[in-house]
Amino acid sequence: MVPGLRTLGFGIFGATEDADGSWFSIYVQNIHKGIHGSDTGAFDSEGRFVSEKFNEIFTRHAKTVPDGLTSDELDEMLHAYADHTEHKDSSGWLQAATEWRATFEAAKDKDDILRKDTVRAVYDGSFFSKLAKENDD
Repeated sequence: MVPGLRTLGFGIFGATEDADGSWFSIYVQNIHKGIHGSDTGAFDSEGRFVSEKFNEIFTRHAKTVPDGLTSDELDEMLHAYADHTEHKDSSGWLQAATEWRATFEAAKDKDDILRKDTVRAVYDGSFFSKLAKENDD
């Protein structure tokens, strides 16, 4: 079991893994190396946040509400990024889909919408300490 995922509110099955603890570890100092072909472009190759690309996620894919993504809109976004990569990057797409699905499950609101400000908090890291505190209470 992955204690960090349990702290973030994932259930026992969502937080169970077959491999050692390094499978889903996040090393912030190396986060900029996580860019792949199916990436949204919200971070550049130096790890700097690119607000134009971040905003583009929502202007292109948020149709139900302008500041959030439904599950279907998230799927549409993931497929759009997979279809428009320079080369077919199936492992990068799978990585992106896994990250976005986990984010959606952890961060969606009561209306099952992943809000723009919440995604921004995920990107800057503040979401995780907030979520851990909420699950600790």
